[in-house]
Amino acid sequence: MNTIALLIGLCPLIGWGLYPTIASKFGGKPTNQIVGSTFGTLIFAYIYFLITGLSMPTGIKFILSLLSGAGWAFGQIMSFKAFKLVGSSRVMPITTALQLIVTALWGVFALGNWNGISNKIIGFIALIIIIIGATMTSWQEHSDKQESSKMKKAVLFLVVGVIGYWLYSAAPQATNISGKYAFLPQALGMFLTAVIYCLFHIKENNVFKQKVSYLQIISGFFFAFAALTYLISAQPNMNGLATGFVLSQTSVVLATLTGIYFLNERKTKKEMIVTILGLLLIILAAAFTAFL
Repeated sequence: MNTIALLIGLCPLIGWGLYPTIASKFGGKPTNQIVGSTFGTLIFAYIYFLITGLSMPTGIKFILSLLSGAGWAFGQIMSFKAFKLVGSSRVMPITTALQLIVTALWGVFALGNWNGISNKIIGFIALIIIIIGATMTSWQEHSDKQESSKMKKAVLFLVVGVIGYWLYSAAPQATNISGKYAFLPQALGMFLTAVIYCLFHIKENNVFKQKVSYLQIISGFFFAFAALTYLISAQPNMNGLATGFVLSQTSVVLATLTGIYFLNERKTKKEMIVTILGLLLIILAAAFTAFL
């Protein structure tokens, strides 16, 4: 692995690691956050297409890419709802773990990954470790009934939302479209889904007239930067899919820690120790699943 490939591979750490913290810092309701960040992603993707001279895919490739983006937007709306309840530092390890589990299971049962009994055994053990790690990050030393209720509701949002994240990854796999060609229609699908969602809530909250919605465009730039650099990192002549995937998942560490320190989502000393150990388990287990 050369230095340039490694640096590109770590770019998603910055983009995806800071995205939830920046979106939470700007504030607003989930409607403000999703419409602003998807608009920022669409702007970023459009500029990338103009610079590279890529052509927009057509037919089934366009439809599946659009559907992929819609899936991500749905998943992110659920995550924003969970942010409001318990904070991004508790949400990110759980949603990352759920995405890793669903993606891995889809790969095994639909795409034929993890060939052989031994690989499957190691893979499923790794998934159990991921679940344990995610549970550790959400552990609270002093938890009351109200906090427990909020956490259960947040987890429910994330479990429902992971269906969208699965669609984000799975839809493009149904065709042979390259990630760089799917980038713009995915961004378009994200933005259209966000707009439709916000229109359903426009009577109680007209996000299109609120400043915070447009500030959230900046958070969308961070997401788009991570998504694009991950596509580049995963190319065979760079880090490859397995290594690129593992490097991108390190973003959960930055997302969790910045949530704690910059959003004042404080933890006790014991909670911090357990959280860091949980994050390490998630990263290590993700590495095992990626290289099987």
